[in-house]
Amino acid sequence: MNAKVADLMTEHVVSTEPHTSVERVRGILQRNKVGALPVVDTEGQPVGVVSATDLVASLKPESPISQVMTEKVYTVPKYDDVSIAARIMRNHKIHRLVVTDEHKVVGMITAYDLLELVEEHRWVPKNPPSPSRKKPRRS
Repeated sequence: MNAKVADLMTEHVVSTEPHTSVERVRGILQRNKVGALPVVDTEGQPVGVVSATDLVASLKPESPISQVMTEKVYTVPKYDDVSIAARIMRNHKIHRLVVTDEHKVVGMITAYDLLELVEEHRWVPKNPPSPSRKKPRRS
């Protein structure tokens, strides 16, 4: 497979910082029609991920997002093959990855992005193995 993460990822990802309030993050998710945001430090490096499902709990609107964000952030460099992203998602049972370049957030890639690759027939299955050339053994 020749496709790179950069070919499929969503660029210009909106992010947030750990001190941002739950109420503000809810608004960002709704305005941008996205299901998750990377949480970054002041240098743009990922420190967490917050999804719409994280915000379902009854939280005070002024609570910082750091109270509910997932601190374990799975990332993939933008120039890796999409097969690497797919393997990370499958192995960790997650639906999205933060895409980085030089340790800074530059995009997101989701399981839906990978499905689109298959749907558009950009993925070509490997050739089946060729038949054996050995002659059958006589008993």
